[in-house]
Amino acid sequence: MKHWLKILLVLTLVLSGLSLTNVGHAAGGEDEEESINEKFGLPIVVYGGTLNDEQKQEVRNLLNVKNPEMVEEITVTGEDLVKYIDGEDRNARMFSSAKITRKEKGEGLIIDRATPENITQVTDDMYANALLTAGIEDAEVIIVSPVKVSGHSALVGIYKAYEVSGEELNKDRMEVANEELNIATKLAEEEGMDSEKVSELLTEIKKQIAEQKPATREDVERIVEEQLAKLKIELSDEDRQLLIDLFEKMRSLNINFDNVKQQLEDISKDIKNRIGEVVGDEGFWQGVADFFRDLFQSIANLFK
Repeated sequence: MKHWLKILLVLTLVLSGLSLTNVGHAAGGEDEEESINEKFGLPIVVYGGTLNDEQKQEVRNLLNVKNPEMVEEITVTGEDLVKYIDGEDRNARMFSSAKITRKEKGEGLIIDRATPENITQVTDDMYANALLTAGIEDAEVIIVSPVKVSGHSALVGIYKAYEVSGEELNKDRMEVANEELNIATKLAEEEGMDSEKVSELLTEIKKQIAEQKPATREDVERIVEEQLAKLKIELSDEDRQLLIDLFEKMRSLNINFDNVKQQLEDISKDIKNRIGEVVGDEGFWQGVADFFRDLFQSIANLFK
């Protein structure tokens, strides 16, 4: 009888610990509504034009919009897609939605996919890189979708939000940013590259462009080849050419990455930290395995 009481005590302690952990996370998950920066006006919520009323309400909930009067709500459609990006399909189905809160200069860009399970192709770093290319530098952007989507159309919604707020973005830069996002997801899918590695590659190339200021296409090609070698990434000739063409377009548009060099550094550090955490997870899970092995051994010892 004493053995069973000991076992029950051990299991109770384990389960209590797990329960307390879950309560702690739940208690910390409540967000307070932010005050409005009167300089920039209300945060803008952009709904994908394909959403039905029920899905729109779900998006409001996902974005923690408790009072619709505290945000400006707009809808992005296929007409906006062809307006901002040449050659796109005006009949495209658009579910990706976003909340954009503009920030003071120097505060940087914060990207949060609130539904990462439903944004299946585009990562936070891919969004950040593309928005910096488009000229969006200081904002908090939360991206959601109530259904599984690639996530590409969220860019167009963000562009429209900036137009509504009175800030004009350069169309050529927006198109190059869209092309960058397409190439990033293509490399991740067709080349089988890890998404973090793709973002790291794009970020490192931009950092080198900011430092070296290439004057010719050959300079751009050299930078791309150097970073591929440095990161030990092998691409097909076709995809290498896509990268070179992309960054040559950025060079010809005189996109000055000096202005966002610190943000590129921060993205780079974040990526390296996440890669380190993944490697570190192996040790964590080994620790978990060791804990339960020792726990079950202790229980078994009670019967000896």
